[in-house]
Amino acid sequence: MSVLLIEAFYGGSHKQLMDLLQEELGDDCVLCTLPAKKWHWKARTAALYFMQTVPASTNYRSLFASSVLNLAELAALRPDLGKLKKVLYFHENQLAYPVQKCQERDFQYGYNQILSCLVADVVVFNSAFNMESFLTSIGKFMKLIPDHRPKDLEERIRPKCQVLYFPVRFPDVSRFMPEHKLARLGKVIGVKRHGDAYQSESLPGQQQGRALMRTSSTEQESGVCEAQPDLDTTQHEGLPTPLTAPLRPSEAEAPEGTNPCQEEDKQHLTFNLSSVLSGMDYQQRPLHIAWPHRWLEAVYCGCYPLCPKALVYPEIFPAEYLYSTPEQLFKRLQNFCKRPDLVRRHLYKGETAGFAWAALGGKFRSLLAAEPREDL
Repeated sequence: MSVLLIEAFYGGSHKQLMDLLQEELGDDCVLCTLPAKKWHWKARTAALYFMQTVPASTNYRSLFASSVLNLAELAALRPDLGKLKKVLYFHENQLAYPVQKCQERDFQYGYNQILSCLVADVVVFNSAFNMESFLTSIGKFMKLIPDHRPKDLEERIRPKCQVLYFPVRFPDVSRFMPEHKLARLGKVIGVKRHGDAYQSESLPGQQQGRALMRTSSTEQESGVCEAQPDLDTTQHEGLPTPLTAPLRPSEAEAPEGTNPCQEEDKQHLTFNLSSVLSGMDYQQRPLHIAWPHRWLEAVYCGCYPLCPKALVYPEIFPAEYLYSTPEQLFKRLQNFCKRPDLVRRHLYKGETAGFAWAALGGKFRSLLAAEPREDL
């Protein structure tokens, strides 16, 4: 157990990353967490809690924590942990995070993150936008201090910083994809299956179909036009659709011992039947618009991204998928509604393989490999 994983807000993407690291590192790590509620209190008090609950060990070599934790406080309260290689991961940053109403006490959250960066050995951001928006805001942020302001903090922190994208385990969704999109999907799957000795990308305890439904239409951010024949009838779990309505609950999932090929044939037959009954050609059926919280999964599953030309989106998506004004968004959507085949036949021109765990896993392992420091 040479790696200590600490997550003060164990939920959402924070939980997803820690679970992935724990599973990949196996017995070589220890995970300590707090539940994902009352975020402000976790940011204020988590270090004191972990001071008492993190087990002492001479085997620790590195510490990996998200920026919710005040790493400076923990390192001071636990000198044994202060000697480790300390890696701080930013899912988001408080210097650029929008607030509805600015209050004096909110200064503490950004201040905590700056202190954590000063103490950390390596500071990792999930995007270049996240990194630059944080670093370039430090000077302006510190001007909120009435007097005796510290200087040159950006210059001290920047050399420690690097970008390491959030790693995703992409499920194999090839059985849901139209033929013209399978070749591109195969490239990503091929990288995963050969890179990093990773064998299975299915989500634990979930069938591929259910995993796809959850990743293709989750929470809300901006518009994505749905593009797949089987996805546009499964955008809302639990609601009857042309694809699922003809199936009884016992038929929706294959029982143990059922031949998977037979089950797959049954699903294709049901889809073809529903298409005939609808009286519509697949290419002309209405599109579905989703607001997924996880874009790089949505695009992998075949969605057409339509994103604002702002924030992190220009870093991730080619220019043709971006809009600058609400009027441009309206015109694009209007055109797609008139010509849904433009979306369904489209092949995404960006890449998703670089966001897979197979491509990033080695970098995370290298990041966490370290010897304890003796100079503290």
